[in-house]
Amino acid sequence: MPDSMWAVSGADAANSVQVDEVDLAILGELGRDARLANNVLAQRVGLAPSTCLGRVKTLRTRGVIEGYEAKINEKLLGVTVNAMISVIVAPQARDRMLPAAKALAAMPQVRDVFVLGGTPDLLIRVATRSIDELRGFVASHLGSNRAFSSTQTNIIFEHLR
Repeated sequence: MPDSMWAVSGADAANSVQVDEVDLAILGELGRDARLANNVLAQRVGLAPSTCLGRVKTLRTRGVIEGYEAKINEKLLGVTVNAMISVIVAPQARDRMLPAAKALAAMPQVRDVFVLGGTPDLLIRVATRSIDELRGFVASHLGSNRAFSSTQTNIIFEHLR
C-alpha cells in the first residue's frame, strides 16, 4: 500500500507524472497550507531553499500543481446554509447533462458540481444565506428544469475537511 494518496502504480503510472518521496512531501505540505513560505517549506521537507523552489517550479511546470486557492470564511460573509443536492437527470435529457452541469457551476451559490457515474447523476454543493434562499435555488434552478427528474437536498451540519 502506498504511503501517499498521490503514489501511482500499475496501469495508472503510464499516464502520470513521476514524483519521488521529496515531491510527495512538498505536495503534502502545500496541500495543508499553500501559503507556506519557501524557506519554511524547504525546512519541513529537508531541502535547501533554492532546491525546494526549483522542485515547486518543476511541479507547476509539469502540471502537478495546477494553482492555489484561498479558503474563505463564508460565515463572516453571511453564508449560513450549506447543502449537498443530488440530482437525477431524466433519461431523455442525458445529452443535456454536461451543459446543465456547467450552467449550474456558473451560479454564485454553487460551490462544486460533480458529474457522477451511477445514481445520482450530479452532486452539487450549494452555499446560501438562509434556508429560504436554498429552497428558492432548488425550486428555480433544479425543480423547474425538465432535464432533472428528481433532486434530494441534504443540509451540511459540519465540514471537517
